[in-house]
Amino acid sequence: MRRNSKRVRSDALRRLALAIVLAIALDAAPAAAQSPADILLYKGPDREQKLIEGAKKEGQVVIYAAMIVNQAMRPIAEKFGKKYPFIKLTSWRADSEDIVQKASAEVRANNVVVDVIEGTGAGEQAVQANIVQPYETPVLAAYPQMYRDPNSLWTPTRLSYFSIAYNTRLVPADKVPKGYEDLLDPAWKGKMAWRIGSATGTALFLTNLRLAWGEDKARAYFAKLKDQKIVNFGAGSARTLVDRVIAGEYAIALNIFAHHPLISKAKGAPVNSKLMDPVASTASTMSIVKGLKHPHAAMLLVDYILSKEGQEILASAEYFPADPSVPSLPSLVSVVPKIAGVPENFIGPDKLTKYTDSSEEIFRELFR
Repeated sequence: MRRNSKRVRSDALRRLALAIVLAIALDAAPAAAQSPADILLYKGPDREQKLIEGAKKEGQVVIYAAMIVNQAMRPIAEKFGKKYPFIKLTSWRADSEDIVQKASAEVRANNVVVDVIEGTGAGEQAVQANIVQPYETPVLAAYPQMYRDPNSLWTPTRLSYFSIAYNTRLVPADKVPKGYEDLLDPAWKGKMAWRIGSATGTALFLTNLRLAWGEDKARAYFAKLKDQKIVNFGAGSARTLVDRVIAGEYAIALNIFAHHPLISKAKGAPVNSKLMDPVASTASTMSIVKGLKHPHAAMLLVDYILSKEGQEILASAEYFPADPSVPSLPSLVSVVPKIAGVPENFIGPDKLTKYTDSSEEIFRELFR
């Protein structure tokens, strides 16, 4: 009996010793590495320092962006590189559809090269493809609530405002349509065009009025507008359509990027923009790809592009900055809704995703 008691005490002491050793080892072990999700969503007061420390180890960041290289992406890379010389920024420029397609292929193959994607329409396409993940940045606090994603899957980098474009030789100053009802004037029958095959073309025009007016009023208007025999333009981009207006092929183009005619007008072309109430607006957006390899550097890049310095670079590149405290170029401010005094209807990626298919259905029903 005495021998059994000694054995029990000995076993207990061994277990106690083992527990003490394990506790000491765990206490001395480094904290578990943060997952990319932890890094992307971190809000602590030492956030910037943690990002810098992590980015120094990562050493690089990759962005696929639709921004013009010479005017926007290159100066962003240069100034970001000066601020964070330990990060090598690599960029690839393409249309938004191609960017999302390439990023999706990388995610499916589990061989992700890109960290950040940016472009007009990229947000809703990336969310639909389920290739992006939530992230938080304190820089966004300066942005209006309507420009933010409640699911934190995208942030706005630059805005687009939409208007009509008209040929100033074909449309006299006193005949320029001032509102959507004026587009029903028989004088414009067969003389207007709009861009098909794009979420920011015919679909956006219809979605804007459906959201602003309600389905019944919008439908009644569309039924009248179909009699205007609008030309369905599918031979190029929105910029190409403006060029056709300048050439006199069409008197008016609907749902055009409002700044495109202004840029041509400044060069002497017979074209101008006219905002209509409400002005449809959308945002080029930035998202973080699932499976990214450089989360710390990616968040520093996101912060930089959304910062005043980053937004000023975009403004100088003839984009409309998403940060309302950063002014657009003087040559373009006339088509900024809040400056022009025309109500704006912001249609974010979530609404584009929700309404584009049904608006395309209305288009096929009435305007094909």
